[in-house]
Amino acid sequence: MNEKDKEAPVTIEQSAEEVMPHAKAEGEKTSIGLTENVGGLLCYIFIIGLIFLFIEKENRFIRFHALQSIFTAIAIFLINIILGFIPVFGVIASLLLSPLAFALMIFMMYQAYQGNYFKLPFIGDLVESQLEKP
Repeated sequence: MNEKDKEAPVTIEQSAEEVMPHAKAEGEKTSIGLTENVGGLLCYIFIIGLIFLFIEKENRFIRFHALQSIFTAIAIFLINIILGFIPVFGVIASLLLSPLAFALMIFMMYQAYQGNYFKLPFIGDLVESQLEKP
């Protein structure tokens, strides 16, 4: 422990903010009438993510999760098509890809519901760059 830690006691609120700096308050409403965490969760259902992307123009949290879910779904779709051209390995890998993709979407739904901006390694950076554009 250094001297700085000894001087100021840490409260529960401070430690929660340090652990989840991007967490959103649950009560904030969006222009579509949902709270941010519920809207972010629903974005990972593919069609709803597309709808929210076109309807929601103001809320960055929902637009981030909508774009990330769409880019992830497109990437999984393309990988599945490419694997279909590989005779034996492709069929086995394609069978494994579907439950893994489902588990990933459930995990991302959980992260969005918690109010986190959880970025996937390559796709999250791509989404961030798209949101920065005017």
